Amino acid sequence: MTEDLQELRAAVASQIADVVVGQADVIDVLLTAAVLGGHVLLEGVPGVAKSLLAAAFARTIDGDFRRAQFTPDMLPSDLTGTMTLRGGELAFRPGPVFTNVLLADEINRTPPKTQSALLEAMQEGQVSIEGESHALPDPFLVIATQNPVEYEGTYPLPEAQLDRFLLQALVEYPDEEQELAVLTLPRSGVSSPSLDSIAPVLDAGSLHAARSTVNETDVADEVAAYLITVVRATRRLPSVSLGASPRAAVHLLAAAKARARLQGRAFVTPDDVATMAPAALAHRLLLSPEAELERFSARQAVASALSSVPVPR
Repeated sequence: MTEDLQELRAAVASQIADVVVGQADVIDVLLTAAVLGGHVLLEGVPGVAKSLLAAAFARTIDGDFRRAQFTPDMLPSDLTGTMTLRGGELAFRPGPVFTNVLLADEINRTPPKTQSALLEAMQEGQVSIEGESHALPDPFLVIATQNPVEYEGTYPLPEAQLDRFLLQALVEYPDEEQELAVLTLPRSGVSSPSLDSIAPVLDAGSLHAARSTVNETDVADEVAAYLITVVRATRRLPSVSLGASPRAAVHLLAAAKARARLQGRAFVTPDDVATMAPAALAHRLLLSPEAELERFSARQAVASALSSVPVPR
């Protein structure tokens, strides 16, 4: 398998095209996160194929895939695993988090205690049960979905957990041509298209090789300064009560490097930074109450920060 991100992108998109129409930008976000070893939060209204897209992408990775449907009565142990009695001795029974790709479906429908059970797994690549650490497989990627328009029976994700997501992607309605193409996908009745045709095109070796390539991407001092200025600008916006953190700057730089490689370049441009800024920063911002009342979005705040910073030439 190749380490070239353009070739990886083409191979992944070709496989997913059998079951999902469009969403090229979201697929790029998923591939970027997988290469960088980060996690993704997918947001979109019901019926835009968030879960199907996540499952299809997981199929392109040569590894295990588990889906956890988050519900109000879900316990942390339902996710991480429990100690059970076997043959008179206590033994650890791994939960669904022990996989290569975990689909955390409707993550905002479970209480914060269970949401927080993911924190150690997402940050450290391990879980602790009864004082003992258990390492997760490599690679380990969390793809979480949530519905941004329905609030009844949901629990907003804690800021600390949102900060653990490398990128956030908006899964939006397809255009008219794409929506017509959705109708032509093979299906049985109203069921989703089968994922059986999707073959793995990524493995741990190709992801690690691609990560090394991304790490070697050049970043000019002017571009680095531009990135930092944009991040710091989010902290001064009147619409934002909590701006992007230094960790956000690190994640934005990594995402910009990956985008450069997806475009076939070995260096980062200001356009790479500006393009990836909404995905890397918006979910980390805490808006002021006044901005929320005016239905001002976090992505609009990022756009304001970008527009306030001169672009280096």
